[in-house]
Amino acid sequence: MKRILVVEDEQAIREMVGFALKKAGFQFEEVADAEQALVSIASQPPDLVLLDWMLPGMSGVDLARRLRREELTAAIPIILLTARVEESDRVYGLEVGADDYVTKPFSPRELMARINAVFQ
Repeated sequence: MKRILVVEDEQAIREMVGFALKKAGFQFEEVADAEQALVSIASQPPDLVLLDWMLPGMSGVDLARRLRREELTAAIPIILLTARVEESDRVYGLEVGADDYVTKPFSPRELMARINAVFQ
């Protein structure tokens, strides 16, 4: 069973995503910031990271860049979840290492389709 780490500071979004992941048969862990994500990844690397761009402390983009630089985490797929909808933001997110980019608001159905596509 694939394990997904949800890095999102908004509890309501974490709950919605967690419900959709559970329904789709994924294991998941939720954390609210990049520091908690780093601790979780160090103890048990996930199969995929769902990563909010705007987090307290270290941004999701900075975390994505860091994950891509480290050998242990370089191959873990990353999907950015963000309210930033400009083309330049999407391009930047992909350039720093995200495998996909989902803008808020999004439907759980679309998110599951994008997760499954990354796992193909």
